Amino acid sequence: MTRRRTIVTAAILAGALGLTACGTNREEATGTGGGAACDTSKGTLIIGMIAPLSGGLSALGLGMKNSADLAVDQANQKCTVPGYQLAFQPEDDQATPQIAGQAATKLASDPSVVGVVGTLNSSTAQVVQPILSERDIPMISPANTGPALTMGENAATAPSRQFDNYFRVATTDLIQGPFAANYLVQTAGKKNIAVIDDGKTYGSGLAEQFSQQATKLGAKVVAREKVGERDTDFSGVITRIRALNPDAVYYGGEYPVAGPLSAQLAAAGLNVPLMGGDGIVDAQFVALGGRPGDLATNVGAPAASLPSAQQFIKDYAAANYPEEFSA
Repeated sequence: MTRRRTIVTAAILAGALGLTACGTNREEATGTGGGAACDTSKGTLIIGMIAPLSGGLSALGLGMKNSADLAVDQANQKCTVPGYQLAFQPEDDQATPQIAGQAATKLASDPSVVGVVGTLNSSTAQVVQPILSERDIPMISPANTGPALTMGENAATAPSRQFDNYFRVATTDLIQGPFAANYLVQTAGKKNIAVIDDGKTYGSGLAEQFSQQATKLGAKVVAREKVGERDTDFSGVITRIRALNPDAVYYGGEYPVAGPLSAQLAAAGLNVPLMGGDGIVDAQFVALGGRPGDLATNVGAPAASLPSAQQFIKDYAAANYPEEFSA
């Protein structure tokens, strides 16, 4: 434990650097390029990652992986942690809580692991948090938006921090959901909105916060429907909401469902915008059927618009990762 605590600041720094962007999957060894003049006599420390590196959300997970990989490489080149070499160990959770728990147990069992970047999904974070907490391993997520992760189950009324090892650099559904409702109702002028979610922690939480705020603003939530995260045919749900004549659809979930859902809405004659959260902010949303006029909120400004991100963008391009950074 002492070794972990003495290095925790450096681990958090390296992890936070890795969260500033996304997008890659190099095949060569990662995190092993220490500068020739660096003192690494004390050994190797591991920065772990837990994210979906395969499956439907891999476009986001690989972006996380590449960004953290770049940060670890740069930290080694700059001798950021005197006396130590940093190594990067990404683990694939396939966006599945059970697999995420197994990955967390694997990382937590290694005394050289001093920090973990991830997870992508709030549902996987709920499982990973307590496992890493038992070993005093800090965890930093670039994407978790579930309020309970930092404020407990009664986040809106009686917030209570659950795990002091957990941090995130994304805002929560308590901000993102109402923000979306404000725009859709007050700016876009939508008054009859169908709300659909995938039933997962992220999607259902976002949909609930959106619905509450939209109702407060005088809009009518004409339907609350659920779909499965692996569904491909949404004809049943679309038939039900079409009869209610919505002028917009809000979807709580991620792009693998949101893209096809948008396309099928149009095919069924519902030429109304689909809006979602940061889980649909990816080029794959468009590739899977997202249409011009669809809307999304995000949990941070685009990297290209931030002066602080310009060096990262240059370094990322120079590293020649196959994928572009995202999320």
